[in-house]
Amino acid sequence: MMAPTETSCIVSTQDTLDPTDWRAFAEQAHRMLDDMLRYTEHIRERPVWQPIPREVREQFGERLPREPACLASLHHTFMRDILPYSVGNAHPGFMGWVHGGGTPVGMLAEMLAAGLNANVGGRDQIPIEVERQVVRWVRDLFQFPESATGLFVTGTSMANLIAVLAARTAALGINVRRTGIRAVGKRLVAYTSAAAHGCIAQAMDLAGLGSEALRVVPVNADHQMEVRALAEAIARDRANGLTPFFIAATAGTVDIGAVDDLAAIAGIARREQVWFHVDGAYGALAMLAPDLAPRLNGIERADSIAFDFNKWGQVPYDAGFVLVRDGKLHHDTFASPAAYLGRETRGMAAGSPWPCDLGPDLSRGFRALKTWFTIKAYGAEKLGAMISRTCDLARYLQQRIEDEPSLELVAPAALNIVCFRYRCEHADEVNRRIVIDVQESGIAAPSATTVNGCLAIRAAIVNHRTNESDIDALVRSVLIFGSAYGGRA
Repeated sequence: MMAPTETSCIVSTQDTLDPTDWRAFAEQAHRMLDDMLRYTEHIRERPVWQPIPREVREQFGERLPREPACLASLHHTFMRDILPYSVGNAHPGFMGWVHGGGTPVGMLAEMLAAGLNANVGGRDQIPIEVERQVVRWVRDLFQFPESATGLFVTGTSMANLIAVLAARTAALGINVRRTGIRAVGKRLVAYTSAAAHGCIAQAMDLAGLGSEALRVVPVNADHQMEVRALAEAIARDRANGLTPFFIAATAGTVDIGAVDDLAAIAGIARREQVWFHVDGAYGALAMLAPDLAPRLNGIERADSIAFDFNKWGQVPYDAGFVLVRDGKLHHDTFASPAAYLGRETRGMAAGSPWPCDLGPDLSRGFRALKTWFTIKAYGAEKLGAMISRTCDLARYLQQRIEDEPSLELVAPAALNIVCFRYRCEHADEVNRRIVIDVQESGIAAPSATTVNGCLAIRAAIVNHRTNESDIDALVRSVLIFGSAYGGRA
């Protein structure tokens, strides 16, 4: 892009923050949009990630600005000093964590939502109907009843917290919101696997139950929750006078992408009358892919499901979602009788219940629009095919590893995550360095994790732009950097 000139600066009016010259502003806006479209179109020509130079980092230590700056100058700074140094998850070589790549369609939808600037906490407005339509689509996808409710949130961490709070209400009654947990006189305990995400323990903490009330159930050789150990843990807690209330199974574990035996866990939950929740942060959307959906058998029996559209769904960040089977209970867990939230049968205060009745946020952005655009523009079949494709690429990477004597597979690819390592002495330290070297090279961006006590290189193939050449580049770079160490730590 061209450096800004004095004439390209946008000046706002004296009484508002709108520009004095809308045509000049529109021209600048088009330049900004064009730059982002070019960035996306040519993203393969860029490094996946690169370290931030000291002088660039120091620029962002300035004090609160008192005077207005030129919009074109700010755009120039963005292109020069911000865009090149993001984490890079839009790049097809990004495989470090489970981040979606976003789409041009989603980017445009986000722009429209920002222009509308709707607060989707409540009131009678079409943005809420858009969100309700997505809720209906999700309800159908997971075979939930029409009475089920859903809500867009920041991410699965918040969605898991909402599920814990709804389960707490189910176990202790709605009065717990007023009297608190101690007044009830019951000690609630929950269960999840050793492979579950740490946000489950955090949700227990934030719900006032304490992370020590979360039982960590061991996993089997496939990194799935041990169903028998789960049943034994519940029985032991009941014998000790505790109240089991919540089981969090996982569809797509953070380390290797394993899926718990959801049907078996659902059976235990129903027998024990315990809330059955599925943390499907990215794996739940495998339901869109006919070849993968059977692996999630039992998810339709869940009491709640948490997942992110911004992962496998490729919706721009953020777009988390929670689905709750018992819509009335969900409503009772969060609804507030505040006077300023009074409802009417007509006027702007109509259209109840509102999204703010289903979660802690009153002020909410229009996350549903970019999700609605993505699903409508691409269709469920194409999104499902893209999800299947990432799993095919994981199997391709697994085969590349198995064919290369210098590499070893640490865990099989359950879905789209592959964990492997370079064979050498002092393997943990060498592989840790390899991960950093590959990241700093800009060729690819894997991450490191620990599987079965060993440090592994972790490749999560989530981005719809990734193809075989990106997998080959990752393998090639690991071999090059690994051979440079030659087994020395």
